Amino acid sequence: MTDTLMVGVSGIRGIVGKDLTEDVVARYAGAFGQWAKAGARRPLVVVGRDARESGPAFERAVAEGLASAGCAVVSVGIAPTPTIQLAVEHHQAGGGIAITASHNPIEWNALKFIGPDGIFLDGTDGKRVLDLVGKDGGRRGSTGGEVATDPGAIERHLDAVLKLPAVDVAAVRKRSFAVALDAVRGAGGPVMRTLLERLGCRVTGINLETDGRFPRAPEPIPENLGELAALVRRSGADVGIAVDPDVDRLAIVDETGTPIGEDYTLALAIRAVMGGKGGTPIVVCNLSTSLVVEDAARAYGAEVVRTPVGEVHVARAILRLGAAIGGEGNGGVMYPALHAGRDAPVAAALLLTLLAREGRPVSQLVAAAPRYVIVKAKVERGAGSRERGLERTYAALRQRFADAQVDTQDGLRLAWPNRWLHVRPSNTEPIIRLIAEAPSAPEARELVDEGRRLSAASITA
Repeated sequence: MTDTLMVGVSGIRGIVGKDLTEDVVARYAGAFGQWAKAGARRPLVVVGRDARESGPAFERAVAEGLASAGCAVVSVGIAPTPTIQLAVEHHQAGGGIAITASHNPIEWNALKFIGPDGIFLDGTDGKRVLDLVGKDGGRRGSTGGEVATDPGAIERHLDAVLKLPAVDVAAVRKRSFAVALDAVRGAGGPVMRTLLERLGCRVTGINLETDGRFPRAPEPIPENLGELAALVRRSGADVGIAVDPDVDRLAIVDETGTPIGEDYTLALAIRAVMGGKGGTPIVVCNLSTSLVVEDAARAYGAEVVRTPVGEVHVARAILRLGAAIGGEGNGGVMYPALHAGRDAPVAAALLLTLLAREGRPVSQLVAAAPRYVIVKAKVERGAGSRERGLERTYAALRQRFADAQVDTQDGLRLAWPNRWLHVRPSNTEPIIRLIAEAPSAPEARELVDEGRRLSAASITA
């Protein structure tokens, strides 16, 4: 891993033309092809991409790398990441590669490796792919692998969303919602418009082109949604919806033009599932997900299980526990009735179902639940004694906050009934991340400040 090529068990990402080049992409794709071919009933890999301008060249490089490993390729073209995951399952492929840097800035791109079950690689499998890159460069002599296209992948995905047990298509169509949509010129414009129109919505959109020329920072967080908020107010929409470039995360703007925060996407989806036809009373989320998700789940008597940060950890726990729903506080909803992956079309359909059933606007749904404030910070990690410094940090925090409930799955999470502090090492930078949530900003900031003080003291000790 260099400063800008970030390598992990589920893929690689980097700045295009600097560390992430076509040759690098082909080598890693070749290694993934070797892994997928070894464990598959047939040597087939599904490939898709978001709308970034580097996508076509990288897709050709991926196909070349896969062919060098003797794998046939099925391309779904520009498509949401969840569409690619579902296509892997549909084709009973040995795996899939999504060419997308998700919410990263425009100069980035990435490869995300998907296993035959439609879930991103982790642990042993991901390590094996990386070992294959290191062993022989990840490429072998080309065998002229077959390349085919799958033009029906998106339509299958949307059909499946509309057939989900918690999605009430008739009720949503009856309401004829006005929806403002911002797809940041990623892969989601045509997909989300089509879904919303099939649900009987009247759509007013911005940034629906699929040219990858992001007009703003692509992450769908409140500070990036000013144009969508203005569109909601100007058009009189019932709700505003924003998706990230690869359409696995969804953020909401209420009918007054106020972004409500990404954590509410999962909270409202839980209410749609649990308050409709119900399901197994287990909800899975990661350790840094907001308490609004716990409040939503417990209102229906559901148990909340938290996992380490990372989509794959949530997905594995959902399947292992037979959970009704899960996800992450970044707007990622994972509804296993379809698949255990973040899915913005699923999130949109569940949101509209809830609005149709409740008969109340988004602002009232948010106001009816407790509100919290999240504060984030970071501390530099000193070189040479990072692990010892972390252990000292954790010990100092546990001593300072002896009355807290402790979770050590991923760093250290200290929790109380209405607040928490999560301290963990970054996977990509030499820093310690601190995130706290409390009923007010001063209370959350106090937790972060104390965590930062103890972390800095422990590292320099």
